[in-house]
Amino acid sequence: MASSYCTYVAGGSANPLHGEYHDREYGFAVESDDVLFERLILEVNQAGLSWETILKRREGFREAYDQFAVSKIANYGDGDIERLLSDSAIIRNRLKVLAAIHNAQVVQELQNEFGSFKAWLDSLPSMDLSEWVRLFRSKFKFTGPEIVREFLVSTGYLPGAHDEDCPIYAVALASKPRWSAP
Repeated sequence: MASSYCTYVAGGSANPLHGEYHDREYGFAVESDDVLFERLILEVNQAGLSWETILKRREGFREAYDQFAVSKIANYGDGDIERLLSDSAIIRNRLKVLAAIHNAQVVQELQNEFGSFKAWLDSLPSMDLSEWVRLFRSKFKFTGPEIVREFLVSTGYLPGAHDEDCPIYAVALASKPRWSAP
């Protein structure tokens, strides 16, 4: 665990949920489609809530959403929707649940066309945030500017996860996030 933290956890470094996420995931390149999709689901569910709330419920999300397996979630039906809406371990918001299923179906289409969600993301040209937001809104549900920004920053597609003097900055950079590529 790092001895000091950047803006992401400023004032909250004593919180082990934030510290663990900051030190091992936030801003690191992600290879797995299921992990990328997990981040998207978590960001969608964070809308209107604190990130701490989402981190506290993360295991509940993993269990409720079949370990974020895109292929399973894309096939959820009415019974799954009702199961999710009655699961107190997650955020029980119908629009967010429906967005997760729709977004899994979109990711599945991208996997079929590009080989993986990651390959689709990697195939895109460098863009500013407004272009990313337009693209995500044209494909996915419940993806406003803050959700898109945090998804892209947390998965290494946009810079900004760590201050340059943060001890984790170099570790995240070594994971070869897209924004650091020459």
